[in-house]
Amino acid sequence: MTSTAASAEVLVDGGYELAEGGRWVDGRYVYVDILDGRLRELRDGTTAPRELARLDVPLGAVAPVADRPGAWIAAAGTGIALLTPDGTLEWLDRPEDRTPVPSRMNDGVADPAGRFWAGSMAYDGTRGAGSLYRTDPDGTVVRVLDGLTIANGPAFTADGSTLYLADTAMGTVLRCRVDPVSGDLLGSPEVFARPGAGEGSPDGMTVDEEGCLWVALWGAGEVRRYHPDGRLLDTVTVPAPHPTSVCLHPDGGRLFVTTARYGVKSPTAASGAVLGVPVPVGGPPACSWRGHRAP
Repeated sequence: MTSTAASAEVLVDGGYELAEGGRWVDGRYVYVDILDGRLRELRDGTTAPRELARLDVPLGAVAPVADRPGAWIAAAGTGIALLTPDGTLEWLDRPEDRTPVPSRMNDGVADPAGRFWAGSMAYDGTRGAGSLYRTDPDGTVVRVLDGLTIANGPAFTADGSTLYLADTAMGTVLRCRVDPVSGDLLGSPEVFARPGAGEGSPDGMTVDEEGCLWVALWGAGEVRRYHPDGRLLDTVTVPAPHPTSVCLHPDGGRLFVTTARYGVKSPTAASGAVLGVPVPVGGPPACSWRGHRAP
């Protein structure tokens, strides 16, 4: 295992409370500010992000809709919605309206087969109140896993057969086997990684071109890279205590890290920012939701 105090560059000093969900989409980096319900993009060679959408509900994550430029599927508010280029929401389902405690959607990602997966959490962090949902191409939203607390960072291997899922509050990264054809989980999730006491809590994640998993560690100011067999390969230190998501440039050479000001007593320019960190590996661009129902 190597530990690297890489020179992190502040790409966007946004002062965001909870920046998250960083993805590489159509030649640009997109990310959300969850609590403010904002979707933003940052293009190569620019320093000023552009706002793509502004919602009146929290926005956990988005994925592009295939063959519909400017359209997104979003984990927002209490459910899953289609977001049109003009910012209109078309709700597919709001399953968190039917939960016993006030809850919201959190992080989400599309898998290589074109389904959209997103987790949820209770606002007060009630243990076991979170779930993982899958949105199929016909727009049906299915609860595939419950009993989670803060479901975060879904990430898939390139063949779609393995899903990594963080339960941030419980300090674990789960690994789930997935049937790439049906999207069904095969067996029960297993614990893939569990940072030790005082080593932070797993948050956003991504899988690189070599099949290794990168994990942002909330509370530790670190990003870790794990081999598929669970070995810790690298630890990258970043100048913010709460990194929230990670994204690799497809051409390699740069890791994008979103961070949060939320819960930081003495925030700096790197808290609530988008950081760029030099790394020697790349990652695939974001997959699209291949839905039949599109705005």
